[in-house]
Amino acid sequence: SIIVPVHNSECWLDECLKSVWEQDFEGTMELSIFNDASKDGSAEIIEKWKMKLEEVGVSVIIGNNDSPQPRGVGFAKNQAVIQSSGAYLCFLDSDDVMMPQRVRLQHQVAIQHPNSIIGCQVRREPQDSTERYTRWINSLSQEQLLTQVFTSHGPTVIMPTWFCSREWFFHVGRFDEGGKGVPEDLLFFYEHLQKGGEVFRVNHCLLLYRYHPQAATHSVLEETIWTHRVRFLEDRVLSSWTSFTIWNAGKQGRRLYRSLSPANQRKVTAFCDVDAKKITKGFYTYEESEERPKPRIPVCHFRDATPPFVICVKLDLTGGAFETNLDTLNLKEGRDYYHFS
Repeated sequence: SIIVPVHNSECWLDECLKSVWEQDFEGTMELSIFNDASKDGSAEIIEKWKMKLEEVGVSVIIGNNDSPQPRGVGFAKNQAVIQSSGAYLCFLDSDDVMMPQRVRLQHQVAIQHPNSIIGCQVRREPQDSTERYTRWINSLSQEQLLTQVFTSHGPTVIMPTWFCSREWFFHVGRFDEGGKGVPEDLLFFYEHLQKGGEVFRVNHCLLLYRYHPQAATHSVLEETIWTHRVRFLEDRVLSSWTSFTIWNAGKQGRRLYRSLSPANQRKVTAFCDVDAKKITKGFYTYEESEERPKPRIPVCHFRDATPPFVICVKLDLTGGAFETNLDTLNLKEGRDYYHFS
């Protein structure tokens, strides 16, 4: 079942649904669309493609929210899944375009890994938008799909590329339906990992992934995502560490420290950095603390710091300087350090 939530998507929908029609998958396929209170010409485009798809043996299920207000993308995706019947679910956003081999290649991997979310590589449209993010999505190693789940980039395989079994989707428990401002993909992804789910990526570009200001992603507050990320890091990593170092004595590192629970704040033995001024000062005082005396956390050079590290330095932004420094320490990601920024 190809799962497509739709809300006022008329400018992209033709191209999106044409890409369903062009799939080279030989098995049985259906399209499940949920139209969430669209006020534009989306419904007519859906009807047109329903006829075309049914001519080539793809059944089409259409659900509608007829109320004046949309219920949100989490609700629309859940409804599209509920009304569908396929053993596997292929998620597609109404503004994106699949390559003809997408369903076939992801299905082959999904059969072998029943408790997994399978993603793929993507091509960004326009090409120069979110270059760092696109590079990250496309080049994570198999191990990093599980270790880099705490960064501000969000899920290590992006939702419009997700492919999973129906049974596993309901085992994880469907998308949060809180509506605007809820990072429903991230919450589902975290729940998937908490339940022992695996993550794989087909190393072919199987999706044209569109960037535009109307995208639902832009309605989620950074603060909301930050809070979820910190809690997830605390649950998955910090709960089993007795002490650790925060790599970055600047704004991001201090913000992480302040966001931690008091128990985890006490585990921070030091901040480390390369900035001579911060290192010379020698410590960070947690001014907002209720404790007396206020906690003072040492600041040292990264070469003098003790792992494990939570790294709050953004990747791919320092012309390779940070990555080179990290490499000199010969540490193992997922054991000696995790990326948070």
